[in-house]
Amino acid sequence: MKTHSVAVTTLLAPIAWGTTYLTITQLLPPDRPFLVAALRVLPAGAMLAGVGLFGSGWRPRGRQWIHLAVLALFNFGIFFPLLITAVYRLPGGVAASMGGLQPLLVAGLSRLIRGVRPGRLDVGVGLAAAIGVAMVVRPGAAFDPVGVVAALGANLSFSAGVVLTKALPPPEKRLAATGWQLLLSALVLVPLALALEGMPPAPTTGNIFGFAYLSLAATGLAFVLWFSGIKRLPVQAPPLLGLAAPVTGAALGWMVLDEALSTVQIAGFVITIASIAYGTRIRSAQPGDGAAAPEVEGPWRGATPAAAACRT
Repeated sequence: MKTHSVAVTTLLAPIAWGTTYLTITQLLPPDRPFLVAALRVLPAGAMLAGVGLFGSGWRPRGRQWIHLAVLALFNFGIFFPLLITAVYRLPGGVAASMGGLQPLLVAGLSRLIRGVRPGRLDVGVGLAAAIGVAMVVRPGAAFDPVGVVAALGANLSFSAGVVLTKALPPPEKRLAATGWQLLLSALVLVPLALALEGMPPAPTTGNIFGFAYLSLAATGLAFVLWFSGIKRLPVQAPPLLGLAAPVTGAALGWMVLDEALSTVQIAGFVITIASIAYGTRIRSAQPGDGAAAPEVEGPWRGATPAAAACRT
């Protein structure tokens, strides 16, 4: 599949994530970040791991358990509770807007973990994207300190997940591996939800619909597309494509919650969408800005070149 087609397919994942801001605030129990995180990963993980196990018999073996556990921690175990806390505490799309930092965070972590020096153009586009997403935030929106810290932590965790997913050797079966990541994160999130928040409340019809959509569509299906795209795209592209999440979240807030758009916010949309478009066109490291490092290096040298070459 050509890079552009892969990017467009991968873009569907952050668009789906952008709908989660509205889903969480309108359909799910309030102030239960660990419950929402646990019920977001558990059904999707059971479904995907079950399909993989019965369809191909694949399950993690040996070092794959360690690799998937590390990815599960950053992609889900840390990311989801912090993100959901930010969604509860930061009104007006502010939680979504913090995603504009991801291109810069991924560039910095790529240099630290994989030794990949980001190109000047990529850094420039990342800065423009961060500014564009910041402009999208509703003027006068409240900045709760705990919510801001949670949002920053969530985006740092997610960015680390992007870099580590690119660095670690790929599993033979992506769908099943995604399911096992979700299940491993559920092993942490379910006990934490019970210990910190107690038993869940009796579900309403809206809760059931919200959890089903959030887990199966906006998590299970979306992350299968996302992880597949990360492995096929240059490392600079996924965080730019991920900007579709805050844009979608903010747009839905205005459309569904009847919020108005200012001129500054419209300009922010244009800048952000241009950054996303750039992300769909990236094919390789920019000439003269540092060659991309091998796929597996640094602290992940345990992955053999043969394993790294087995990408599907």
